[in-house]
Amino acid sequence: MYDDIIIITKPISLIMIKKISKEWFGDFVKAVVDIQNSIMAINGELHADEESILLQHWSEQKNLWWINLYPNDFGTENRIEFDSLINIRPSMNNRSRSVENKDIQKKIQDIVHLLIKRK
Repeated sequence: MYDDIIIITKPISLIMIKKISKEWFGDFVKAVVDIQNSIMAINGELHADEESILLQHWSEQKNLWWINLYPNDFGTENRIEFDSLINIRPSMNNRSRSVENKDIQKKIQDIVHLLIKRK
């Protein structure tokens, strides 16, 4: 299960993200973004699987946020869904499944834009 998880540290193509989405969920890819190290884990069946790999090697819990990527919607506001049960963190003033802090959302968007290239 963990063998399929991809840690993205350098840009990859949107075509690759589309391929991965078709293999798992059809139209989206689960991802965990480390906003401190500007890296992202994808291709896990569960966000928790991706999180586990990042925590083992690079990341601190406080810097991880869970999202879904919709590769067919790249270029629109719908490309990133900031919704995951694991995002509920009252200790960080995040009381819902969504990433509520607009600054954190912006960091996530910037990292996704940096790491996934349309061509």
